[in-house]
Amino acid sequence: MNKSVSVIIIDDEPYSRHELEHLLQEYEEVEIVAEAGSGEEGLEKILLLEPDLVFVDMEMPRMTGMELVEAIQNLKKVPLIVFATAYPDYAIQAFRFQALDYLLKPFSPDELAETMKRVYKALEISKKITTGDKISRLAVEHQEKIIYVSPESILYASAEEGDTVIVTKDNRYQLKTSLKDLERKLLPHYFFRTHKSYLVNLQAVQQLIPWFNGAYQIKLVGIKEEIPVSRNYIKALRKQLEL
Repeated sequence: MNKSVSVIIIDDEPYSRHELEHLLQEYEEVEIVAEAGSGEEGLEKILLLEPDLVFVDMEMPRMTGMELVEAIQNLKKVPLIVFATAYPDYAIQAFRFQALDYLLKPFSPDELAETMKRVYKALEISKKITTGDKISRLAVEHQEKIIYVSPESILYASAEEGDTVIVTKDNRYQLKTSLKDLERKLLPHYFFRTHKSYLVNLQAVQQLIPWFNGAYQIKLVGIKEEIPVSRNYIKALRKQLEL
């Protein structure tokens, strides 16, 4: 990636900010445009500088990292979010706030390298989206009408008899498109392939349940049906959920 990646680091601990800044110096594309010692200060700098990427601590006095991320969701340009914290118990909450990744303190160079790979990939997707690839709604036929479904309302999608079925809390819709094509469109909205026939909204994941022979089942918010996770996908899924 030739274009620089503008970064803001937000953490109330100076040592953690400096440690992360030092590690990020290994990445020529990264430009640290600001640091902040509180959520309030971080919010001001995000509004002013519109960075590509924000590393933010979850536990800070007054305004927590999650409160900060919630406050910026309606911005025209929402930066990529990586939570950097000493608390491993917040992983699922982090992804419900649309975090790209989750780094544990003390920071590992190898873990940061994996995070930066995701950052570069997400920014490339974002670049494609700005040239016309973004979907804000899916148009589906339903009872002889055209219904527009927001990606955020989709709990999962599955391949069934040549068609793709998308499932929301209240309805099921059929699409005349492949699951692979739908996956490409939904990837920026935090969907993940758990099985060759299933695509799941990570923000809707409630439980990951061990099943037979190394496979798992996923419990989603709002529905009773459980979604299969094949052994081939479980390692990558656990990495995304940081379990």
